[in-house]
Amino acid sequence: METEIWPNLYYACGRRLIPLILVSARISATSLERYRKLLPLFRETLSYGIIIAAQTQADANRFEALGTAPERTSVTGNIKFDIETDESVAREGKALRESRFADRPVWIAASTHDKEEEMVLLAHRMIQREIPNALLILVPRHPERFSTVRLLLERMGFQAVLRTADTPCNPETEVLLGDTMGEVPLFYAASDVAFVGGTLVSVGGHNLLEPAALAKPVVTGPYLFSTQEIADMFAKVGASTIVNNVQELAQTVVEFLANPAKAQATGDKGLALLLQNRGALQRLLDLLEPTLNGVSAYPPSKTADSA
Repeated sequence: METEIWPNLYYACGRRLIPLILVSARISATSLERYRKLLPLFRETLSYGIIIAAQTQADANRFEALGTAPERTSVTGNIKFDIETDESVAREGKALRESRFADRPVWIAASTHDKEEEMVLLAHRMIQREIPNALLILVPRHPERFSTVRLLLERMGFQAVLRTADTPCNPETEVLLGDTMGEVPLFYAASDVAFVGGTLVSVGGHNLLEPAALAKPVVTGPYLFSTQEIADMFAKVGASTIVNNVQELAQTVVEFLANPAKAQATGDKGLALLLQNRGALQRLLDLLEPTLNGVSAYPPSKTADSA
């Protein structure tokens, strides 16, 4: 998937004539320049009959510059747009909200990282000055940091409830700590505004499509290099808001919480963008059908033994 280029794996597959497909393939301009320094290695690595299903024409061109054969390089789009959220998620999110925090304004900071949680919590303090009953759902990216973030909440003086405690938030509760695995979509569904983490610190961002699939307005920081193409698409149609600091984060969340119609309109743009770009999965299946049926429509240009 994406930029997983492993020379030894590709060599082994090529030697054995095992079809290899790079799905939703992408290479940034920056990575291309870095890979060019090892061009002989990558040119050989990518010559073993590999099929490239690129996200964009620009990605396809970059792979060809590294040595893939044009006849085995296609543009199928980004398979991430084919995300489908089970209808039960929205229903269960609504039930969670009704049972845990009723009609309070709720925003989520999901997939957050070290130092980012503190910025989010500082923003939450600012938000509370404008909307005193606002509730934050805070979900760290890595489970091994749950206890660290819990201690941070205590140190900063927040009244918090743990998801694992399975108890309702009372009127004094300020933060619900999502200390479980696999429930981020549920938390998105229970929220009014979604901040996607890894973007206020130099991590590069995480999946913007999860909240978009639930028609939630998306807020991010400026560090989006790991999801740049999708982030640019969101920004272009007004489906996301990029903030650069704690103050801007607080201001943006307040604007959405105070204006549900604006929040809904922004979330609808994200959902529409997602729906418009679906189809990569079917294009990929069409591309792979000969290989899956045992017919080599893309014979290797050479095998590793003859390289």
